[in-house]
Amino acid sequence: SNLNINDVLGNYSLTLIDALDTLAVMGNSSEFQKAVKLVIDTVSFDKDSTVQVFEATIRVLGSLLSAHIIITDTKQPFGDMTIKDYDNELLHLAHDLAVRLLPAFENTKTGIPYPRVNLKKGVPPDSHNETCTAGAGSLLVEFGILSRLLGDSTFEWVARRAVKALWSLRSNNTGLLGNVVNIQTGHWVGKQSGLGAGSDSFYEYLLKSYILFGEKEDLEMFNAAYRNIQSHLRRGREACNEGEGDPPLYVNVNMYTGQLMNTWIDSLQAFFPGLQVLIGDVEDAICLHAFYYAIWKRYGALPERYNWQLQAPDVPFYPLRPELVESTYLLYQATKNPFYLHVGMDILQSLEKYTKAKCGYATLHHVVEKTKEDRMESFFLSETCKYLYLLFDEENPVHKSGNKFMFTTEGHVVSVDERFRTSLWEDILPGEEGSAQKTKPTELKAANFSSNCNRVPDERRYLLPLKSNYMRQIDRMVGLI
Repeated sequence: SNLNINDVLGNYSLTLIDALDTLAVMGNSSEFQKAVKLVIDTVSFDKDSTVQVFEATIRVLGSLLSAHIIITDTKQPFGDMTIKDYDNELLHLAHDLAVRLLPAFENTKTGIPYPRVNLKKGVPPDSHNETCTAGAGSLLVEFGILSRLLGDSTFEWVARRAVKALWSLRSNNTGLLGNVVNIQTGHWVGKQSGLGAGSDSFYEYLLKSYILFGEKEDLEMFNAAYRNIQSHLRRGREACNEGEGDPPLYVNVNMYTGQLMNTWIDSLQAFFPGLQVLIGDVEDAICLHAFYYAIWKRYGALPERYNWQLQAPDVPFYPLRPELVESTYLLYQATKNPFYLHVGMDILQSLEKYTKAKCGYATLHHVVEKTKEDRMESFFLSETCKYLYLLFDEENPVHKSGNKFMFTTEGHVVSVDERFRTSLWEDILPGEEGSAQKTKPTELKAANFSSNCNRVPDERRYLLPLKSNYMRQIDRMVGLI
């Protein structure tokens, strides 16, 4: 029930592990090697500790896999990140953790996992039968990488089964999913369909699983989901940068009827422009990003929930989240418009001014009063700092090495590698002939978009990404003017 802490800490050096590949991306080989050795020497998952399956997967499992891939990469794009006498210890740690998370997938009638598991004892006896869509449906990237590195289909199989189970529960009427489901009955307990907390990374991982593994069904699910989001969640004028009407906004609706459920959006939704960049819907991404940036300008941070009707925060804390920075970075990569460097500078200065503390950076307890909490989430180092660093580092190997990289939902860098596109097993789910259809990454097609990549002509690159009257309209919408 504690919205802030929520069983993510685990008592296993969370921040140390989560920040490993940030050190590599920054080219700091001595600190990276020191941190990896520290993890190998001191971290154990044999603990009587109850953790969230989702958070342990994206923060810990994902980081261990990312660091392992960086250490064993023959090209060493980030400089010499090799570890003397390295014997796949991080991969073994990742495997050990994943095995401890597997009980969450047992004894559920739907195949959708329990939200929490005790690392020593399995699913706690008093465990809830309810989980959120993002938590249960965003395990496929990490579990899939692990399966393909080990040649053991178990992990990918359970993660993919959970995604398919959730997908099969979508509304016949709208095609939307809710945000909280009962894992035994498949009944939707939370009927809200949105892009923020409880749903966000489910959509992100449909696309990213496809980019990494090339499974055609992942892209088909993503395209269908994106069409339904555009049909039922998107409000405002049809085009971002032309026409009359309100700026585009994605709202929370009832999954069965598409009717508006409330008038707030949450800060996690700020990841969505970045996802739109990946699929090629750059114009729409520009508009949604501008809305979140306007809220940032007003408060010097993003409140956890913002009520767009009242023009005020509903939940006023800011735990140093990365989503707006992530979208800023991806939009800059897509457009090279210097406007996004200014946005990054603005964010950086706000963080320095309002969140800096003696031994790190602190969660803002209240974005208006700027009071602090004695807590720095691990994603501040694994994502917020990494995306800010990469935004300004044009020469970084992520951009210049010729390797293709993808970021997990926790910002861990993974090379888009041929070996992840070949599985040693035929069908990932038994009884489904030809389910493992592969497609080349170049076949990524945008579905049913109001716009696409080609809509941003070169001559617009050095203008504001949004026409000034639309910018002012957004500023008015959040009470800036």
